Amino acid sequence: MKVNLEQITAELQTNMGDRLEVYPDAYFTVLKVMPADLLTLMVYLRGQAGLNYLANLTATDLKEEFEISYHLYAIPDNGLKIEIKTRCPRDRAEIPSVFSVYPTADWQEREVFDLMGISFQDHPNLVRVLLPDDFAGHPLRKDYRKEA
Repeated sequence: MKVNLEQITAELQTNMGDRLEVYPDAYFTVLKVMPADLLTLMVYLRGQAGLNYLANLTATDLKEEFEISYHLYAIPDNGLKIEIKTRCPRDRAEIPSVFSVYPTADWQEREVFDLMGISFQDHPNLVRVLLPDDFAGHPLRKDYRKEA
């Protein structure tokens, strides 16, 4: 499947309008969406655009909210790469799971849940993966305080 980036972003902007922000950074074309549009976007990118590999899923603590980033690639067809970003408020740290579209999200979502405290709706096994079950808090949050 040979799809180019301009076709993908043009079709998405036609369909999503102002619910989609597109901009370049030094390495990726970034698509920024609200959590409500995340799963629909991911289904489109995998099925229609051929972005078949979720290489990375991570989160950044921006104090009032969290930003979750996904790095997608089209392998081996055309080397296309896109970054998806979405945000959720700190007091409602929950977004849809993309596990049903990209099974490699399984452990990556669990790691973000464990270390940042962000829940992924409909994840089949959202439990701690790195820290003990009785560990208090989420150590990668900016407000986490280590006891001396």
